[in-house]
Amino acid sequence: MCDFATGLSRQLYGLTMPSERPNHRLQEIWQPLGVVGCVTAFNFPVAVFGWNFCLAAVCGNSIIWKPSPHAEGCADLVKEIWDSVADDHKDLVLISKGGNEAATALAEDEGISLFSATGSCEMGRILAPKVASRLGRSLLELGGNNAAIVCKSADLELTIKGITFSAAGTAGQRCTSLRRLFVHSDIFEEVVSKVKNSFEDLKIGDPMDRNIQVGPLISEQSFDQMQEKLNSCKAKGLKVTGGDRLDNPNGVYVTPALVEVSEHVEEMNEETFAPILYVMPFTDLREAIALQNSVKQGLSSSIFTNDVRESELFLSSEGSDCGIANVNIGTSGAEIGGAFGGEKDTGGGRESGSDSWKTYMRRTTATVNYGEELPLAQGVEFD
Repeated sequence: MCDFATGLSRQLYGLTMPSERPNHRLQEIWQPLGVVGCVTAFNFPVAVFGWNFCLAAVCGNSIIWKPSPHAEGCADLVKEIWDSVADDHKDLVLISKGGNEAATALAEDEGISLFSATGSCEMGRILAPKVASRLGRSLLELGGNNAAIVCKSADLELTIKGITFSAAGTAGQRCTSLRRLFVHSDIFEEVVSKVKNSFEDLKIGDPMDRNIQVGPLISEQSFDQMQEKLNSCKAKGLKVTGGDRLDNPNGVYVTPALVEVSEHVEEMNEETFAPILYVMPFTDLREAIALQNSVKQGLSSSIFTNDVRESELFLSSEGSDCGIANVNIGTSGAEIGGAFGGEKDTGGGRESGSDSWKTYMRRTTATVNYGEELPLAQGVEFD
């Protein structure tokens, strides 16, 4: 992110446009905003701060960072590292600790020019009105309820690997984690069987061990929410595989859960921040796309297909309504060169990517008259 922002720092371009008035120059100039307030979630305790700070800094801003209470130690270490190299610029990064009250204070602070927050949709609904009430700027990266579509032509070896990482990676605690899987009915049983086998082969345990693939849930509360959702599915007679707690005294470790459904049930409409994957058959691609788009969130999506018509439909205006739409890769994981963010209840913000620096600056339109007369725009006469 530092390398990316350093490169962008030489490309903070403003436009120079021809003026309709003789002997005039028309130009757009970008200026720093001032102070950016940044609220980050536990699941990426440093990365999202980096997305915001690196771009904010090269645009001339400072940042006040409010990390998740679960990850304040990470913020302390980052601040320690920054202070060790920042010389006279230590105050470009300040840390604000606390829970909801600290986030609310940043949202309401008129000295915060841009309020950037990553978290749940519920958090966004609470904080966004507080920023809006002072006519402030917001950059919101909120929840995801991401889906993948598997077509008949898909390369299944590639597909299963993509599904497994997206659904189980980071114990299903990414905003881009795969929650819903729509599989063509002709290959449904085969895909379900392969996903189950792939889940069973996962190495679950201490994430400090480089051989481990899946670490723990963040808290007992997360486990309880996962079990509540799975119990609701079981009460409806749905087939649930996995979702069991492992015997490990050093954390809350669970196996990924697979829930087989024949229709888009209510439990699929809201995100559970845990490794639960709902899988459902489809016969018509347009219907699968409509089901994918039927939820309120709109962050990440993907399609697995070797048919160019299917992939192009998915990427068209009639296809995915998400901010991220992938072909033959999963929903989870993003490169910093592309703008990251989603639509609808996901918040609509974008971080990183080609022109994301504009979010951290204000635009001034400047007109310079280097002539000796004062012609007015649009042919207006005032003599």
